[in-house]
Amino acid sequence: MRKAKKKNYIFAVGRRKTAVARVRLFKGKGENIVNGFSLDKYFSGEINKAHWQKPFEVTGLDGRYYISAKIVGSGKKGQLDALVLGISRALVKADPDKFKLPLRKAGLLTRDARIRQRRMVGTGGKARRKKQSPKR
Repeated sequence: MRKAKKKNYIFAVGRRKTAVARVRLFKGKGENIVNGFSLDKYFSGEINKAHWQKPFEVTGLDGRYYISAKIVGSGKKGQLDALVLGISRALVKADPDKFKLPLRKAGLLTRDARIRQRRMVGTGGKARRKKQSPKR
């Protein structure tokens, strides 16, 4: 029989388009890891770094928490947005009274529900395309 390990993290899920980010938020110092890579390596660039750090900056928790995340589906931008939502939800679980209002005002707790429109029958392969009408 396996012994149950003590849960020392906060779990949250973030979604965007078809991306699903399962985020674990740990207290203390550590390396941020996404899909086995360093977070800076997985989402390289200053713009991406500013985007995923925003929940920590809004709450004033730079360096007090670190994350471990598994992200599947969609592209890099959708995955990044899913990660930010997951981090924000985990921070709210950590202390709802303190963090919920600032994160809500910054727009970080809103789930962006826009997804790809499905292909319609009789449209020639695309969602909004119309078949060409025959001339003459």
